[in-house]
Amino acid sequence: MFAVLSRARKALRPIATLAAVGFIAACDVAPLTDLSSGSSTSGGPSIEPGQPVRVALLVPRSDPGAGAIARDLENAARLAIADLDGAQIDLAVYDTGGSPARAAAEAQRAVDEGARIILGPLRGEVAVEASKVVSDEGVNVLSFSNNPSIAGGNLFILGPTFVNTADRLMAYGKRQGIDSVAILHSQDVPGEFGKTAIQQAASANGVSVATVQGYPLSMEGVTETARAMGGVIEQSGAESVFISTDATNAAMPILLQMMPEAGVAPAQVQYVGLTRWDVAPQLFSFPGAQGAWFAMPDQSTQRNFNSRYRAAYGADPHPLAGLAFDGIAAIGALVEQGRRDALTGRALTQGAGFQGTGGVFRLKTNGTNERGLAVATVQNNQVTILDPAPSSFSGAGF
Repeated sequence: MFAVLSRARKALRPIATLAAVGFIAACDVAPLTDLSSGSSTSGGPSIEPGQPVRVALLVPRSDPGAGAIARDLENAARLAIADLDGAQIDLAVYDTGGSPARAAAEAQRAVDEGARIILGPLRGEVAVEASKVVSDEGVNVLSFSNNPSIAGGNLFILGPTFVNTADRLMAYGKRQGIDSVAILHSQDVPGEFGKTAIQQAASANGVSVATVQGYPLSMEGVTETARAMGGVIEQSGAESVFISTDATNAAMPILLQMMPEAGVAPAQVQYVGLTRWDVAPQLFSFPGAQGAWFAMPDQSTQRNFNSRYRAAYGADPHPLAGLAFDGIAAIGALVEQGRRDALTGRALTQGAGFQGTGGVFRLKTNGTNERGLAVATVQNNQVTILDPAPSSFSGAGF
């Protein structure tokens, strides 16, 4: 245990700053609101069947901190276009520079130049401004954000959401007989988002929230909370503990080592992670990781995309690059059907969904998305799939 604490002590000194920065880069910060408001069931310009469809890609090419992501998003979009059979996509790329004001101007320019739908921008606050200026012209925006609080109207998000992941895991847990859960989260913006998503998923699946425990972003805060969790679980009667902390966060080794030592035995209490633990295999040797559940995309389709991208561009794609591929795949699948209303909100939210880089996904009428996820666990320091990702959704097509 002392080795764990000594390794984590230095990492946790700047944890408050680093956690916030990491979350902003990954999924944007916005006011916490109801994560399922708004409606995106109508609207969208008509297209001419059989004719090229102009799609605007808004990416931060000139942003020093995101230029590489912009490049990979564009590469992935072009890779998806090469896959299309029966749909002609005219991709026009616009540089947002990472600026909301510039994104708004570029979105308007894109529509003025004939774009029928917008793919991007990358960050939530930038996507909001871009969507506002084109909403009166009925143009839909498929942003790369995963922040559900910005979605609705003509703005959709393609990024994986905490709500989707929490719901998948909570539904699986309910089928395994889990009726109560303890929520453990960091006291910061991503922690609050995670907590809210888990609470919503628990309510939707008939699971009671026995207790909610937040920990301060400090070495002392994490260790004290971990040591106290044994008593908390015993008093609350929770059958599982749902941890919202990112797998790569420096707090995770401490939690997964000290909570079992404090009496939260994985054999009696089911550990569940809101983020992908497979990206942090260094966690697998900790006692709290053994038998824990987490969700992940279909790995066969993910590996196929990564392999094709590598073959085409000579390097691995950025983890977000697949979102651009997914956006083009959805647009292309609808355009291929030869209907004038292929890019309306009703078409984009068809129940059958689309095939993407991580498996099946669909856009929802509230502007968020649902992705087919597998439930995985850690056994003998290796990832094992407990419940495979669905290959399709039940629901009508367009």
